[in-house]
Amino acid sequence: MAYRRLFGLIGYPLSHSFSKKYFTQKFEEQGISDTFYELFPIEDISIFPQLIENYPNLNGLNVTIPYKEQVIPFLHELDESANEIGAVNVIKIKNGKRTGYNSDVYGFEVSLKGFLQMHDVTDIKALILGTGGAAKAVMYVLRKLGIAYQSVSREQGKADWIYEAIDKDLMNEFRLIINTTPIGMAPNIENYPNIPYYCLSNRHLLFDLVYNPPETIFLKKGKNYDAKTCNGMEMLHLQAERAWSIWNE
Repeated sequence: MAYRRLFGLIGYPLSHSFSKKYFTQKFEEQGISDTFYELFPIEDISIFPQLIENYPNLNGLNVTIPYKEQVIPFLHELDESANEIGAVNVIKIKNGKRTGYNSDVYGFEVSLKGFLQMHDVTDIKALILGTGGAAKAVMYVLRKLGIAYQSVSREQGKADWIYEAIDKDLMNEFRLIINTTPIGMAPNIENYPNIPYYCLSNRHLLFDLVYNPPETIFLKKGKNYDAKTCNGMEMLHLQAERAWSIWNE
């Protein structure tokens, strides 16, 4: 069957993705019969132009690791948030024009606000684990909400801190800890960010952008020290719905 409208996801690898199941179910529930969602696990971003050429009925794409930043040179335009962040996770294709958006911003902001509403956030500061495209969206939201933050990287010079430098004083200062990396994501569920978990307490809030598994070791370790936790599932659903809205605007 030739579908009038095709949507999909680019990234590599894509074994962790929920997108095809989510949108396929959405199309079935809403009786949308002329539309299809496909996975495009491209091994290198240089393949992107060929992908566009091969699928003339492609109306939009989601973008995941590792292409949220690498895809930008292949686009004609960016919306305001994607341009400021420097990362794209939604592409709208209309009349040959490819426009980049960032729905992670919307998903994270709504989910984080709900999480923080339930807890004491007096004078809260955030420690962001990771420096990739997802981290940039998180930083954008924290700036918007007036929450001070610093970032952590495995490489010296790429962030405010390296993991080995995180100590008890730092953990006491930064009560909101946000994992923006894929560490702990299926199938590598035994992995977790290298932070001193023994410094956590019931004053800490752990937010993991990973959604598969629903509870990573990062979150489990946090619970062991009475920290409050939140995974990335709600954010994922919110950003997917925002993507659908963008494609249909």
